[in-house]
Amino acid sequence: MSERIYLLPVWIRAWHWCNAVLILTLIVTGASLHFSDPNLPLLEFSRAASVHNVAGVALASLYGLFVVANIVSGNWWQYVPKPPGIGHRCMVQARYYAYGIFRGESHPYPPTREANFNALQALVYWFVMYILVPTVVATGLVFMNPEIAPERLFGLDGLLPVAVLHYLSGTIITLFVVAHIYLGTTGVTVTSLFKMMITGWHEH
Repeated sequence: MSERIYLLPVWIRAWHWCNAVLILTLIVTGASLHFSDPNLPLLEFSRAASVHNVAGVALASLYGLFVVANIVSGNWWQYVPKPPGIGHRCMVQARYYAYGIFRGESHPYPPTREANFNALQALVYWFVMYILVPTVVATGLVFMNPEIAPERLFGLDGLLPVAVLHYLSGTIITLFVVAHIYLGTTGVTVTSLFKMMITGWHEH
């Protein structure tokens, strides 16, 4: 029989779903801006640009609230891998995701109230939330206000390195979203982790 522990307060769940909607919107509109055939766009270019800008500003605002809420609530500590043996625990967790889970092995480090994330999750989520998201937000805001970009950077047009950094950060976030959705199916049941993001209760 599975047990339940309450892990996620309302504000984290609300932030998570709002963040997910905004990031998916940015992925779709960004792909439309970059890759769509002009005759077969996901969205018409000017509309895609407008939606992308609005979603970007909303994401920047939501990220600011996330940082403040994490500091005030102490939730930032969940994103810090807990010693000792961080490297070893990351290797054990990676083996589980790549191999053990398909053999029906037990989760090596199930979540607790003190540590919602295993060491590998904590490292990845820290990198995404405190490196990639600020990078994609900052570079996006520069694009919206190109007058603040330097005229030249690394011997190139000032906006070109910003564009490359924005694109690379967005691409990595897109890959993270795909992996994140997949890992969401690896709970006690295929849907249990998705339910947790609605109810706050984790089954294990």
